[in-house]
Amino acid sequence: MCSTHQEKILRHIDKPIFHLVGQVADSMQRPCYVVGGYVRDIFLNRTSNDIDFVTVGSGIEVAKAVADKIGRKNSSLAVFKTYGTAQVKAFGLELEFVGARRESYRHDSRNPIVENGTLQDDQQRRDFTVNAMAISLNADYFGELLDPFDGIGDMKQRIIRTPLNPDITFSDDPLRMMRAVRFATQLNFDIFPDTFQAIKRNAQRINIITRERIADELMKIVRAPHPSRGLIMLHDCGLLKLIFPELEALSGVDYSHGRSHKDNFLHTMQVLDNVAQQTDNEWLRWAAIMHDIGKPATKRWDEQQGWTFHNHNFVGEKMIPKIFSRMRLPLNEHMKYVKKLVGLHMRPIALVEDEVTDSAVRRLLFDAGDDIDDLMLLCNADITSKNEEKVKRFRDNFLLVKQKLIDIEEKDRVRNFQPPIDGQEIMEIFGLQPSRPVGIIKDAIKDAILDGTIQNDREQAYAFMLNKAQEIGLSPVNRDSK
Repeated sequence: MCSTHQEKILRHIDKPIFHLVGQVADSMQRPCYVVGGYVRDIFLNRTSNDIDFVTVGSGIEVAKAVADKIGRKNSSLAVFKTYGTAQVKAFGLELEFVGARRESYRHDSRNPIVENGTLQDDQQRRDFTVNAMAISLNADYFGELLDPFDGIGDMKQRIIRTPLNPDITFSDDPLRMMRAVRFATQLNFDIFPDTFQAIKRNAQRINIITRERIADELMKIVRAPHPSRGLIMLHDCGLLKLIFPELEALSGVDYSHGRSHKDNFLHTMQVLDNVAQQTDNEWLRWAAIMHDIGKPATKRWDEQQGWTFHNHNFVGEKMIPKIFSRMRLPLNEHMKYVKKLVGLHMRPIALVEDEVTDSAVRRLLFDAGDDIDDLMLLCNADITSKNEEKVKRFRDNFLLVKQKLIDIEEKDRVRNFQPPIDGQEIMEIFGLQPSRPVGIIKDAIKDAILDGTIQNDREQAYAFMLNKAQEIGLSPVNRDSK
């Protein structure tokens, strides 16, 4: 090992906690090592408060001894006997202990048959070479790096590679295929060609993995600085069509009469990265991923217009609950937020193309509510034409729309507004039960305010309500509310 690497290792592990763990292991005559992501991150100049330790023998016993050494007042211990692991929390760190082991697998499960093993066995079972390095903590070898699969070399070349035969690695635990893509995306690495081909060959094995585990890896890809890299890799290796067929369906170009449409998958990837450059909001990134999800179902050839995707935003909006449910994404306010943005994402673009009326802007503000700024960010990211003149025209008009939104909001305060007369009061005034006439009057008041026919003012709303009620044959039975 070169002196530079040795110096870097010692700078990171010449700390009380590592010396303490090493001393405990020596007192028990146990080899003990720092392994996994913490070792990898030393060479990637990344910090972590999660540290994994492997010992030859029982990891639980070492964890208990470490907790005792620290003192139970200053630490907490959690033991997971089923998995043969234990966790010690102390000094703001999470210390995970496990005994070295070897694993074997059945074809229909990713849950391994585990046996005690050597450090070499433990390193061989690791997913990737960059995660298979270990640093000794025992006094005689403190700081010595054990790197049997040249993880250091792979980090220099910025590649993800399996320690052993990748076909066996991925067939045994198919989730590792998702992890390969995720690590490559997070670290901006490439997947080694032999490893990538093995993912292609074993892609169907992903079907034995639970949707929850797949969703967890997808979320980590979406949070990466350039998430499109991961989704494009998933597409290229054949995993995307198995885990997210609706996104895969956007890929490709059709031709008719010598005219084609753009590749909507690649367009979506550009929109996603445009959004990712502006925000860490993962659900806004999901809205970018799904904003055109309705296009395959709405694609039509029109002799005058060419390729069209009419109402793809509304079709996509309706698809989202089913997609979220199948993929085990949360069916809560996050899903509603993505659904809302997908449904609305064409509205600001329509304002750019048409005359920007106060009424249209009021309605957009009312429908988008507090999500208007996120919607505008998504729509701006959606401008990806290769025609520079068209892009400039759209962006210039887009700025006009944004200014109009600011001006209307300052003047009319219609974002999330509530009409000055609600449904309950309408029922009391006209002696009605919940019914269609109540909705007609309530919507008419709201529309009149949004159209600028009346101000958002109680007196004007009341007078308008009486006229509307008269049109549909209603008379007030209680005028006290005025």
